[in-house]
Amino acid sequence: MVRPRVIATDLDGTLLRSDGSVSARTVEALEEAAAYGILTVLVTARPPRWLHELGHVVGDHGIAICGNGAFVYDVAARRVTEAHVFDRAEFAALVADLRADLPGIRLAAECVSGLWVEAGWPNPHREIDVDQRRQGPLEELVASSDPEDGVGKLLGLIRGWEPADFLAAVGLSVGSRAVLAYSGAFGLAELNPPGVTKAAALERWCAERGIGREEVWAFGDMPNDLPMLRWAGRSFAVANADPEVLAATTDRCPANDEDGVARAIEALLVGSA
Repeated sequence: MVRPRVIATDLDGTLLRSDGSVSARTVEALEEAAAYGILTVLVTARPPRWLHELGHVVGDHGIAICGNGAFVYDVAARRVTEAHVFDRAEFAALVADLRADLPGIRLAAECVSGLWVEAGWPNPHREIDVDQRRQGPLEELVASSDPEDGVGKLLGLIRGWEPADFLAAVGLSVGSRAVLAYSGAFGLAELNPPGVTKAAALERWCAERGIGREEVWAFGDMPNDLPMLRWAGRSFAVANADPEVLAATTDRCPANDEDGVARAIEALLVGSA
């Protein structure tokens, strides 16, 4: 078995258990991989602020790829080191068209500095730091000249629609002006700037270290993982993955609640011994 140099893994539904925890077995497997010189990269739809409690699994490099590739984040320093954001004029047009095409849509934006929400945003993830977010029409955000207000991911929700229908309507509205991703959360539409995906961010990170795609193992469970899984030399779908993901990967491993990523790593290390 060829040993990879990088293990790139999604978090929710993949590395983490359904309750959001990371098991002792998983931590031990990642530590063992590091002892063999294998780097772990967390590649997630989560915003940077949701990584702070997972610093112990990030790896010695301390970096996580967040927001479906929009942000590269130094978890220990709590600093965004790289951001790929929307052009402001194009973002404004995107927002206007979404409002016109989908009346009743609620919007929020993940910026370099954190979350910006409009009035009526339903807080689907039940975040408790509501006092730290900024609130106002997205038009105010567009008018800002602060680079910290650059938008890496636009979020959309609408009440009363089936998720598949909503995502299809969003896709028709935005066309090629944004990358539409779905991580399985509450029918949430996640929009990144053109060309911004988990795969693009991971490829840049690896290229900076002279690591080729054939040296990468990637793990995921949802459609937003597909670009990364298709790019990696070897790809794993956890058993609980979306059918499209199960059909697209080279390999499968047990479900997230059965520590599937850890088990795949353990098998790798046994084969490398």
